[in-house]
Amino acid sequence: MVFVNARYIAAPLVLLLVAGCARSGEIDTSGGVGITAVRSACPTVGVPAGTGDITMFDPPASRAAAAIDVVATISNVRSTCDDQGAEVSTRVTFDVRARRTRTDGPRDVTLPYFIVVTRGGNAVVAKRVSQVGLHFDAGQGLATTSAEASSSIARTAATLPQEVRDRLTRRRKAGDEDAAVDPLADPKIRQAVASASFEALVGFQLTQDQLRYNATR
Repeated sequence: MVFVNARYIAAPLVLLLVAGCARSGEIDTSGGVGITAVRSACPTVGVPAGTGDITMFDPPASRAAAAIDVVATISNVRSTCDDQGAEVSTRVTFDVRARRTRTDGPRDVTLPYFIVVTRGGNAVVAKRVSQVGLHFDAGQGLATTSAEASSSIARTAATLPQEVRDRLTRRRKAGDEDAAVDPLADPKIRQAVASASFEALVGFQLTQDQLRYNATR
């Protein structure tokens, strides 16, 4: 079972980073011949490519530089993870920094953002869209606020089967028949690792036009 939640946090006015979980991995296979890796039940946290910034135009249909109205960016992505219980719970917080072109009066801007949980690198298993608001005072061109989102994953789904753990952590000596064989070369082992690997990703909820703009500018 996977659950996601998103919430906006008010903050005073005032790239993309990837953050790991606070807890060390559940597997450490350093030493001996074979894989050296650290794995955690916590999801990897980050921002999907092309969704870390949003540009609004006035008029909306224009894509001219002179028509840029507001530009906002997600930054300082960080997370905390609790993987001690039956559910692996992750809280993701991030900053949103916005710049506007016209500063002649006060203005409130609301931007949509999402948290999505993926499994195995590409399968979306949960998604939630929320909104973050920013306030500009008259004469002010920059505004910054913070937002957060959370996910919950069944620990059983994020835990490797014991037989797979044994294959990955088994020490192999030089001269053994399979000493030079990477266990991940076995499709079943590779699939089991992918199936137990999750990501919690945050980004702006963009329209197709906005995605195209980010990809081509």
